[in-house]
Amino acid sequence: MPAVLHGPGEGERIAAGAGSEILIKVTGAETADSFFLSETTAAPGFPGPPLHRHKALHDMFYVLEGTLTMDVDGERRELGPGSFACVPPGIAHTFSNPSAGPVRFLNFSTPGGWEHYMRALGEAARSGPLTPEVMGPIASRYDFEPA
Repeated sequence: MPAVLHGPGEGERIAAGAGSEILIKVTGAETADSFFLSETTAAPGFPGPPLHRHKALHDMFYVLEGTLTMDVDGERRELGPGSFACVPPGIAHTFSNPSAGPVRFLNFSTPGGWEHYMRALGEAARSGPLTPEVMGPIASRYDFEPA
């Protein structure tokens, strides 16, 4: 398996509507299905996905810029730059950006394969805004169940 090297701004770029973007840095296919990583920019007012949990996926977030609002297991937290969240399987969570500025964060998940969901979101964003009502049915095709 070859090494994956991306400089700043490099990777698979997915427009996620109205100033939001997903920049895939590494996929499951590139990591023997062990890992996924994206650099995500959520536009101001981004509502995020519906409250959900995963059966096998560990969902992780590292905030680079701005403030990411996370709801995890009934607790709401505002995560600023340098903050990290690791949500193990079975824990209800969601995230959003209700602020007036963008938020940029790394989204890690293990096992790999989450890129398929991200690509499906990009496809849906071509037809309109990514609201929880749009994201929920797409996510249900992956390791994502409503909480």
